[in-house]
Amino acid sequence: MADDEIILSELSDDELVLQMHDDLYDGLKEEIEEAVNLLIARGWAPYDALTKALVAGMTIVGADFRDGILFVPEVLLAANAMKGGMAILKPLLIATGAPRMGKMVIGTVKGDIHDIGKNLVGMMMEGAGFEVRDLGINNSVEKYLAALEEEKPDILGMSALLTTTMPYMKVVIDTMKEKGMRDDYIVLVGGAPLNEEFSRAIGADAYCRDAAVAVETAKAYVARKHNRPNV
Repeated sequence: MADDEIILSELSDDELVLQMHDDLYDGLKEEIEEAVNLLIARGWAPYDALTKALVAGMTIVGADFRDGILFVPEVLLAANAMKGGMAILKPLLIATGAPRMGKMVIGTVKGDIHDIGKNLVGMMMEGAGFEVRDLGINNSVEKYLAALEEEKPDILGMSALLTTTMPYMKVVIDTMKEKGMRDDYIVLVGGAPLNEEFSRAIGADAYCRDAAVAVETAKAYVARKHNRPNV
């Protein structure tokens, strides 16, 4: 054993959480799984382990990906490590009745195969207590609408990384309007080339510049939606 090897079980809670942030950043799945089990064994609430260790760590990864410090392969490794931790926490979160915020259907629009940003949003949303159905990439309006009918979510999330695929978001929203179902859902859009102005122009509820903003925006809109009187 190398002298400088870190023994996770010997770290204090605060040190362990910071080490988890580093291990997530480095995509170390086994270390993350061990650390999650340690926190739970030490009496941590599953929701606290999720938010303070995993979600906080992925927020750093998301920011550095956005700023060009991390690249796709590294983010995928980090996401995979997070999934390892989530697999342990999910049944515990359900058993402890951790706050469920709402439900989201998310997917990349037709013609676009970029999904790193979408995947991060989906994971961060799960981390914040949302149930997420990920439709993957290259989604037609028919596929979105079928998922909305099936899942009855609070939120529809659409992403695009290409300027050529951005207008397809309007196709989906216009079709929802034609079918009289637009007002039933919160529509959030995201992706590098988008902005607030575009989001308003196509009739979305909000533009989310990154995964952290997506979570905050979703929470705010769902709280507002659920506080509305039932008409």
